[in-house]
Amino acid sequence: MRMIVNYAYISIMKDRLNLTIDGELLEAVKNYAAGKQISVSEMVQRYFKSVTRPVRRKNILDLVDKLDRPVIDSKADLKGLFYKEQEGKYGF
Repeated sequence: MRMIVNYAYISIMKDRLNLTIDGELLEAVKNYAAGKQISVSEMVQRYFKSVTRPVRRKNILDLVDKLDRPVIDSKADLKGLFYKEQEGKYGF
């Protein structure tokens, strides 16, 4: 990417790309672009940016690390508490 700096104005030089596509498809794309008030070049550029952007998936471990740690009494009978909660919930 080439950049030209003129005083406080910065412009980015763009390169040309020739594409060969079906004529009917080109007309449909031009009509779509006109409806969205953008150029076909801008549409293609946005598409290429979306395709080449690395996928950022959320890691389950990162999500778990963000959770608040529960406060559990170390002397509590967890099994008994579980069954007591289930009894109240389901009537066992």
